[in-house]
Amino acid sequence: MTTPVTYQRHDDIGVIVIDNPPVNALGQAVRQGLVETIAQGNADPETRVLVLVALGKTFIAGADIREFGKPPQAPILPDVIGHLETSAKPIVAVLHGTALGGGLEVALGCQLRVALPGTRVGLPEVKLGLLPGAGGTQRLPRLAGIAAALDLITSGRFSAADEALELGIVDAVLDFDDPVEAGLAAARDALAGKRSPRVTGELPPPVADPAAIERYRAKLEQEVPELYSPFRCLEAIAASSESSLAEGLRRERELFLACMDSPQRAGLIHAFFAARAPHRVPDAGETPALTRLALLGEHPLFAQLKGKAERAGIDLSDSPDANTQACLAAPGSATTGPSHCLRIALLSPAEALDAVDADLALVIPEKSNMAELVTLRANAGQQQAVANVLKALRLAIVVSRQGSLLATLAKAAHDDAATAQAAMEAASLMLAERGWAYRNSDIDLLAIEVLGYPRHLGGPHRQASHTAAGDA
Repeated sequence: MTTPVTYQRHDDIGVIVIDNPPVNALGQAVRQGLVETIAQGNADPETRVLVLVALGKTFIAGADIREFGKPPQAPILPDVIGHLETSAKPIVAVLHGTALGGGLEVALGCQLRVALPGTRVGLPEVKLGLLPGAGGTQRLPRLAGIAAALDLITSGRFSAADEALELGIVDAVLDFDDPVEAGLAAARDALAGKRSPRVTGELPPPVADPAAIERYRAKLEQEVPELYSPFRCLEAIAASSESSLAEGLRRERELFLACMDSPQRAGLIHAFFAARAPHRVPDAGETPALTRLALLGEHPLFAQLKGKAERAGIDLSDSPDANTQACLAAPGSATTGPSHCLRIALLSPAEALDAVDADLALVIPEKSNMAELVTLRANAGQQQAVANVLKALRLAIVVSRQGSLLATLAKAAHDDAATAQAAMEAASLMLAERGWAYRNSDIDLLAIEVLGYPRHLGGPHRQASHTAAGDA
């Protein structure tokens, strides 16, 4: 059986290679492979320094989502990073693409970090109701300081390579195309004394910054007072300056487990999974590619679509002809298009409440990049083909059938504005019963992304279902 982590030697440099497509996620096999190859490199008498690289378009983009909600399997990530940090031979981590969450924590456990141009780093766990649980809240402040750690960790935002260099998160940005070549160059510099590896966990604790702690606490209380994990992130970062690394890691783990037990974590994870491929129509099978579309009438969306069409290889015309495959018709369009074309009516949520003569309806809210594609007469394959072409044109799409989920939710919220959240929850149960959603999580996704339903609750259908189960 092939392993996703291998060891090879280039002269006196040992190279640890992660190859776990598509994003080199930190699944159990990768974690185990890292432990084994670190030991192998340290035992290799010909090797003086180690390099850690990942193949493909990115470094480690984070945890393996297939393990979400399951009991952790050894070795857990904090233990893996312990092996990295206590390596007898320095380890150079080479970052490219993205180094996110556990991926960045792995890099922080190495003794030298270099990045390729265009790399982005971040600890976005807060967006899933968590905090970095493998030393991120303790090692990042030692490199970048308390204020920078508060900024990055409580927001979950990504940092570009140049900013990461300025903050001290990476030691250099090297102009290479190949991570292995960059790693070998950095390792040779380290052997020549031109770069100085250092153990992050052995750096002095960051200087306490109570003013920054209170400033971010006030910011969180103003912007996200209902959220749980950002405040736990703040507590963990504050602990980094109060005592030893070991004590800080103990406090981080305690707060991480508290976040894991929070209902908000479950709600945010549900919302995360709801956003995965909502444009896919179940049982659509193979679908032909749509590459020739006509835009009928005038609509604000048309300018956006035209700007993306050439790059996507899609022909958008204002005049349908015999080769046109589908027509997007703005409200009031005088042209119906050829009879062989799929007709897609562009509607606002309010307009989507009424019957429409079209094969599909594209329901477009005023202030969102997410739209709903409702099949009226089209079959599953045709709906999928349209969803694919709209996605290629960079429009976020949720597919549904028979009637508009978004229009129904929006009307419920509008008609009962005083208790809009509860109104959407009641409407979500009705929509699920009608079978308009392919996945009930699509109801939740539209409510969160378009109508502002609280993300940490996971969406109106999830919340209503849990309430009903609790009442039963």
